Amino acid sequence: MSDKLIGVEFDKVIESAHLPESNEPWQLDWYYVGGVALLHLVALLAFMPWFFSWTGVLLVPAGMYVFGTIGTCLGFHRLLTHRSFSCPHWFERTLVLLGTCCMMESPPYWVAVHRCHHQYAERDPHCPLKSFFWSHFGWFVIRIDPERRADLIQRYAKDVIQDPLYAFLEYNHNWVGLVVISWVAFFAGGWGIALATGESMADAIQFGASVLVWGVFVRSVEVFQATMCVNSVTHLWGYRNYETHDNSKNNFLVAIVATGEGWHNNHHAFPRSARHGHSWWELDIAWLTIRLLRWIGLAHNVVMPSPNLAALKIDQSVPH
Repeated sequence: MSDKLIGVEFDKVIESAHLPESNEPWQLDWYYVGGVALLHLVALLAFMPWFFSWTGVLLVPAGMYVFGTIGTCLGFHRLLTHRSFSCPHWFERTLVLLGTCCMMESPPYWVAVHRCHHQYAERDPHCPLKSFFWSHFGWFVIRIDPERRADLIQRYAKDVIQDPLYAFLEYNHNWVGLVVISWVAFFAGGWGIALATGESMADAIQFGASVLVWGVFVRSVEVFQATMCVNSVTHLWGYRNYETHDNSKNNFLVAIVATGEGWHNNHHAFPRSARHGHSWWELDIAWLTIRLLRWIGLAHNVVMPSPNLAALKIDQSVPH
């Protein structure tokens, strides 16, 4: 399946899809409100000395790279959504499972929303023209009718939902179970390592809690906020390299914290490209990771920026 949407067939998915309309009044999904609130509130425990450990602190950047860059940027976005490169199916699933642990929806729904975003950049589910709050957070906690959700997936992510694993994660919100399992694994790992090194039960519990708070919740908040900034900030503030039919912008700060996803105008100019940073100084950690994967033989059919992009290039010497 990894090669199925390479080239023209991927474009057909976007061209044949239509934005599902809904006249339903907005209602908060309290499960999502509670989940996001829990994520951020538990992360605040990091300010309490009892939860501090240097291991926990080091797990934040490591986790941001493994779950954020490799899981979300590569697995969910550049691989599953845009098919910017191909890889063995077992490796694709590994990347996607890592991305699922970031608590940002099931793979099929995430892909459907993002593909919809590229077709209707200013009218999609997280339209930045409504308000900054809406595009950054509000859209995520609004209840969507199950039938409309299924319709969105069938229109935009039919290829993804055909995979039994991804369909299982979408069914009955089973992806939440995987998230909880990852939480337990982090705590149990810290607790078990402490016991194995001769620590007391109380110290082992403290270390496990530290690993959980820093390695899961602090890391997840940072990945969550960085990803949401791509939806909101990069459609409001930044500079443009290309004349696209939307308000997408390149934002240096977002690009740094989101490991390359902040070069959003570049991305909208040619969505299928595996490389989002087009200038030499536009640092794209996710792209560098794909290059490494290609070098070791785990990535192939890597899509590069099209030469036709030159026609969309904005003359920076002319005032805009």
